[in-house]
Amino acid sequence: MAESRRTRYQEMRDFSKTTEPSGERSVVPSEVLRFVIQKHAARRQHFDLRLEYDGTFRSWAVPKGPSFDPHDRRLAVEVEDHPLDYGDFEGTIPKGQYGGGTVMLWDRGYWAPERGFEKIGPALGKGELKFVMEGERMHGSWVLVRTRRDERGRANWMLIKHRDAAAVPGNGGGPSVEDRSVASGRTMAEIAAGNGAKATPFMTAEGAAAGAVWQSNRTGGLPSGLVQRAQLKGPTKPVKTDHLPVFIEPQLTTQVVSPPATSGWGHEIKFDGYRVQLRVLAGKATLKTRKGLDWSSRYPEIVASGSTLPDGIYDGEVVALDETGVPDLAALQAATADGGSRELICFVFDQLFDGLEDLRVLSLSERKARLQQAITDAPANIRYVHHLVAAGDAVLLSACRMHLEGIVSKRLDAPYRSGRVDCWRKSKCRGGHEVVIGGYTTTDGAFRSLIAGVHRDGMLIEVGRIGTGFGRGKVARLLPKLRALEIKNSPFKNIPFSGKAPPRKRGEVHWVRPELVAEIEHEGFTADGQLRQAAFKALREDKPAREVETVEPAPAPTRLKQPAPATVRSHAVRARGAVVVMNVALSHADKALWPDAGDGQPVSKLDLARYYEAVGDWMMQHIRGRPCSIVRFPEGITAGERFFQRHTGKGQSNLITSVTVRGDREPYLQFDRVEALIAAAQVAALELHPWNCHPSAPERPGRLVFDLDPAPDVPFEEVIAGARDMRHRLSDLGLVSFCKTTGGKGLHVVTPIDAKGVDWPLAKAFARNVCRAMAADAPDRYLINMAKAQRSGRIFLDYLRNDRLATAVAPLSPRGRPGAPVSMPLRWTQVKKGLDPSKYTIRTVPGLVATLTAWPDYRDGERPLAQAIKRLGKP
Repeated sequence: MAESRRTRYQEMRDFSKTTEPSGERSVVPSEVLRFVIQKHAARRQHFDLRLEYDGTFRSWAVPKGPSFDPHDRRLAVEVEDHPLDYGDFEGTIPKGQYGGGTVMLWDRGYWAPERGFEKIGPALGKGELKFVMEGERMHGSWVLVRTRRDERGRANWMLIKHRDAAAVPGNGGGPSVEDRSVASGRTMAEIAAGNGAKATPFMTAEGAAAGAVWQSNRTGGLPSGLVQRAQLKGPTKPVKTDHLPVFIEPQLTTQVVSPPATSGWGHEIKFDGYRVQLRVLAGKATLKTRKGLDWSSRYPEIVASGSTLPDGIYDGEVVALDETGVPDLAALQAATADGGSRELICFVFDQLFDGLEDLRVLSLSERKARLQQAITDAPANIRYVHHLVAAGDAVLLSACRMHLEGIVSKRLDAPYRSGRVDCWRKSKCRGGHEVVIGGYTTTDGAFRSLIAGVHRDGMLIEVGRIGTGFGRGKVARLLPKLRALEIKNSPFKNIPFSGKAPPRKRGEVHWVRPELVAEIEHEGFTADGQLRQAAFKALREDKPAREVETVEPAPAPTRLKQPAPATVRSHAVRARGAVVVMNVALSHADKALWPDAGDGQPVSKLDLARYYEAVGDWMMQHIRGRPCSIVRFPEGITAGERFFQRHTGKGQSNLITSVTVRGDREPYLQFDRVEALIAAAQVAALELHPWNCHPSAPERPGRLVFDLDPAPDVPFEEVIAGARDMRHRLSDLGLVSFCKTTGGKGLHVVTPIDAKGVDWPLAKAFARNVCRAMAADAPDRYLINMAKAQRSGRIFLDYLRNDRLATAVAPLSPRGRPGAPVSMPLRWTQVKKGLDPSKYTIRTVPGLVATLTAWPDYRDGERPLAQAIKRLGKP
């Protein structure tokens, strides 16, 4: 604290009479800024908001306490700065002393300025600070705005809650007489009487042994309060040895739902590769797997580069990077199998030995400092892994946006210990698992899916099928290995397919010896332990099948909050009795958005949110990573008011991603997780219209959408025939197509593309020429002129949705039309006479999604657009 500020605080108090902190106690350092709110029953009860900044607590007295209702503007009177150790004060101030009365620690946690307000001092000087708080009670985005100064010269501010997922209209979650301390669990009366437990420390380490660390109970299952730093047995300096070990059992991670929320952790990228240990002695290097197998011959380029390093043992991972710089496990497997290891990279993240010095007793920070120095001049295929000390949630969210596998969080003060430990924790963007392959299915001889299992209590148990993620190259490498292992009987000890006989109608079943291990992604488990939406990534040759054991059937993988740059995760603030879906509070949840869904019952905002919850996992694969416009009906479809929104706005939920695209200064909306869809329901977003770009690559076309829009007098059977006609034309051009209803009278034919070498104008020209040829062949049935005067009796072939900024309604998106219809994905076998799009509504679709078999091979349906353009002819 600046001396002048300390003096002002101290001059106002007599520390021989009050137990308030004097500002002399040492404070536990923190990587992020902290805040406390104290409920203060002085002459008049009020709440003191204190934000850590510049070595002090900047403080405001809030007479009525904070309000979670964005409509409330709460007076906040700026008062003298307080020392940081005041953040642990809970007790009484004697009468006659400044502020005499009882003080409760009402909330505490972490805070950070929002974008554009990072320079906190100047922002406060200008009179406006936008910031986010994450504590026991306070969540989300807030603003402090200075209004004027009172007659005593004190600055008056307004504390206002922003409109976001933590906002609670009506302020039902605000202060009350029933409040208890977040630090001791006591009421004001118990604090005043000196009864009950004392407050656990947050800012200081008082009451704990030297070196104790504050651990906030937000993630990881650790107890709240002060916990002792891990005691290191033996020396804290490197140990000299007389030889370099041949191999050291590696330290392994423990999987957690979310990264640690406290300071003292470094967060690294989780590489999607093969874990290796590089041993260098006298200019000779060897490379071994996590089980000690010598793989030096597989990666000769890395071994050659490793031989240039100083003697020692290095821990790392061999990785293949795709064209965007993202680790690609399938590419690594292909390179390993084909001997093409020249482009592979060894990322090193730890050093166990430096020459004959055993570094494992040192802290990770010290080991990494040595490592970074050791590989300063290493060849380009050996790289140092940097770590971040920012909030874990923020790092994980960034990793997921970059389509990385996740992050590994490591205690910076911990030694290296072989085996699985709690001080290394991995958090994944999507559920991942290793499984044992026990069989596969084919249809008419063509590969269809893998049958997966895990070991449980010594038995191989079947956990479901893996039906996506297989490109042609993967299948070509996988099938010979499967055929070589074929056996007559099932290797699974439980009854295959969860007690049901193998579904022969879905393909022929082939059993194999359970020797191959596959890395998969999935969206969690069903109630009976079966994988949901499993996708194949690659074979894991570095892991033996016998070690693949089950994890308990878990919920869907981590749902990421858009974090404040803070480190605390806790339950969202909500009004008592508020309606909450996936931890997102809904205001006016009973508001009718559709008068009915064909059943005579109104469809409410809550119904919409629950619909998004039910279909969100399926929908995500088609909207994640793409800018997405929404159509909002704030008062429902009958009120007349509707508007199309593509850019983010004030009060936007931080669950919704903001993305910047070339040529536009304003960020666009993007929905990257299911909770964001619930936030969309909160603002009555009835329709979702994503770009048709490749995920996370707005400048790269990712699919083409052909919209068959009939004139009012065209029978729907003609639209069906037109869709099938379009399918055949695209097939002749080498493209794979899929069909869905539009939620209206038309159909969409969608084809995923590999647009390498093709820009948006060329993709649009191709779509136009396909439609032009189709219209030329049957001018009495189709046209490409959108003028309504010419459309009578014909179908408009709309190719205009294939422009860079154009959008098309998402699969499973509701429509803001009577009957609450949905744009429903279809199997081509359903696209025939008798198809009735009106039966797919917000009421009926959730029950169909669980068994939805439409678009099963969409991920693998991409075909090179450049080749199709050549087949069609020049545009």
